[in-house]
Amino acid sequence: MKKKTLLSWSSGKDSAWTLYRLRQDPEIEIVGLFTVINEKYDRASMHATRLDLLKRQAMAAGLPIETISLPDQCSNDQCDAIMGQYINNAETRSIEYVAFGDLFLEDIRQYREKQLQTTSIKPIFPLWKIPTWELADEMLAAGLEAYVSSVDLAKLPAEIAGRKWTRELLDEIPAECDPCGENGEMHTIVTGGPMFTSSIPVRVGKILTRNGFAYADILPA
Repeated sequence: MKKKTLLSWSSGKDSAWTLYRLRQDPEIEIVGLFTVINEKYDRASMHATRLDLLKRQAMAAGLPIETISLPDQCSNDQCDAIMGQYINNAETRSIEYVAFGDLFLEDIRQYREKQLQTTSIKPIFPLWKIPTWELADEMLAAGLEAYVSSVDLAKLPAEIAGRKWTRELLDEIPAECDPCGENGEMHTIVTGGPMFTSSIPVRVGKILTRNGFAYADILPA
């Protein structure tokens, strides 16, 4: 029997590549995506992905998507309670696995595992510990398309925001930056690749700076 699995969908390349990998696993049945939304801005947290674009991604992936709204100023306790309620609901639907696109941050993985440890749901991490340059090359070679939606201005210049995530871009970033942005250097919005039935046409809107980050508004074309 295939394991009924939900995928944590950030809207970026890593969660998209997790979907692609999982679909090649004969033991896994992806039944849906879920995304955390900032209640104030009605966008995916950190990636700043518009709700309309999230829905188009889900349509291109051929999967339903659920959104979890968090307050703009959300305490850890509030976040844990809201996420706990969602996980408990998933358990009643016989979900067996929840998949995450994390790459190597141990504290993030431990947090995910802690969230699920009192349930029957198992967390899985299909991309865990894959060398990130190797992973980036694999994604790009397979035709994954993504745009940089936000950058940490302490690590990268604002001009990176809004650019397409390409090998040329990765060759420009400082050597100490992770090509997949796992340390928070940048976040992406995926618009095409082998996990989608078709690419999503987009255009780059305004770029604004807020709280030490530059955000590019990636809009459906």
